[in-house]
Amino acid sequence: MSQIQAIRERVRRLGARPAHELRILRLWAQAKPQNSGRRPLESFMPTALREDLAQLTDDLNGLLRLQSAHPAEDGSVRWLLALQDGQTLETVGLPRDGLCVSSQVGCAVGCVFCMTGRDGLIRQVGSAEIVAQVAFARLHRPVKKVVFMGMGEPAHNLDNVMEAIEVLGTVGNIAHKSLVFSTVGDPRVFECLPMGLVKPALAVSLHTTRADLRAQLLPRAPKMSPEELVEAAEVYARQTGYPIQYQWTLLEGVNDSEEELEGIVRLLKGKYALMNMIPYNAIDDLPFKRPSWERAAEMARTLHRRGILTKLRNSAGQDVEGGCGQLRARELQSALNEPPVMNGTSPIHFVKAKPATVL
Repeated sequence: MSQIQAIRERVRRLGARPAHELRILRLWAQAKPQNSGRRPLESFMPTALREDLAQLTDDLNGLLRLQSAHPAEDGSVRWLLALQDGQTLETVGLPRDGLCVSSQVGCAVGCVFCMTGRDGLIRQVGSAEIVAQVAFARLHRPVKKVVFMGMGEPAHNLDNVMEAIEVLGTVGNIAHKSLVFSTVGDPRVFECLPMGLVKPALAVSLHTTRADLRAQLLPRAPKMSPEELVEAAEVYARQTGYPIQYQWTLLEGVNDSEEELEGIVRLLKGKYALMNMIPYNAIDDLPFKRPSWERAAEMARTLHRRGILTKLRNSAGQDVEGGCGQLRARELQSALNEPPVMNGTSPIHFVKAKPATVL
């Protein structure tokens, strides 16, 4: 039951009418009990559906379970959540009632500075599993904004992501502009998002204005040049009235040069855009470093003076070393380092997944 459509079909078989179906999805997405409300269920709900609610609730709660929680000093918390098949993903509670969700286990893009993509794409996260991350988080803290910036590339899981966005933006009580679809850039995004019932805000992982460097940093991203990407994003910004959030992970000696500043001004001057600069969250065994805060601040000030709205952000959870994919990687490494667990006569073997091709 990892798909929202499967939930809809289940309740319809039990006699649910559209109002019942929406009620069930609304209460689940908002983390409220299915018997909420003043009216007794028997006064308006079909008997078969009513009798299945307890089991349905258990099944929805069982879509994922907490593996570990890692609160940080900045008010964020990183949760490692296990799916029903034993795969794990990361969900991050952000300051100011935000939530970062994962759309894939692993990732096919293979960004060279990211832990998530090192093993390739392992599997898609179903639409119900995406909403379940929000429902889980709401049991622990308010959620008023959901960003699809966790593990995975949402453009490679479009059907599931868009189905989840529709639920969250309607019965899930999240404002459309507070749903943020993040992508490295894919032509399908610019075709699909304008057609949705809920049109989310868009964040584009840019990272450099140089096409050659972008191909090195994001080796399996679609072959859109920075110029093509910005032009396509600008069309969507004007359609929705939401500025595009350009994401720029600051890497010392890689994309923090004066040349890049000039390139950003050239690309974004006059555009409906916001530049988010995020100093790199260091990962063991990778050669990249974050520039000094002073250098990062100077870059942001320079862009402001040149007419580019820029925010300098710090990646949540720096003190718990919880950069995207790190919790999952540490958990898998810990499992690999443990002695074999005997169950009957056969030990359990952990097999490293092969990298997947771009979908």
